[in-house]
Amino acid sequence: MQPVTLTTDRLLLRAVGPRDAGAVYDAAQDPDIQRWTTIPSPYLREHAEGFVGQLAPDGWADGSLFTFGVFVPSGELVGMLSLMMRSLGVAEVGFWATKEHRGHGYITEAVLAASRWAFTDRGIDRVEWRAEVGNTGSRAVAERAGFTLEGTLRSALNNKGVRRDSWIASLLPSDLGLPSTSPYLPGPTPSPSGG
Repeated sequence: MQPVTLTTDRLLLRAVGPRDAGAVYDAAQDPDIQRWTTIPSPYLREHAEGFVGQLAPDGWADGSLFTFGVFVPSGELVGMLSLMMRSLGVAEVGFWATKEHRGHGYITEAVLAASRWAFTDRGIDRVEWRAEVGNTGSRAVAERAGFTLEGTLRSALNNKGVRRDSWIASLLPSDLGLPSTSPYLPGPTPSPSGG
């Protein structure tokens, strides 16, 4: 599949390539990005070059991973967002924001744009968000984007050789006022008495 470009009121979401290696490398030097994501640490220039030159393009080509660089109109990188296909109709969103651009709502805006695209153009019926327990910045983005927290998964993430608990949340097409590609029948809601 060919990469797509998405726009919002303030952002351009586009595929990354070799010209973006320097910006990705610089952003990934942030200790918070290295701590809370599964990128290599230390993060070397060769990691950035492999990411923009092979990993991201290969994901688009085989339809397994849709990676967008998140840019403001000036062309400055403000973050990275990927939708990874987990199973039929289910994608997992992952993202990070550059230190200088946190707190402006850019990544929330990007998550909503990418999720809307996934629901309307890719036939996705569920976007999952997962983050290590304690990553309150990522959780705040997911909550502002309308994700429903579903719980904590024990030992669900392996971050640099250490098993860690993970929060999980989901966004459905109906959360954005969109139709699903498949019928959805929610389970019964338990009564307050537990019955």
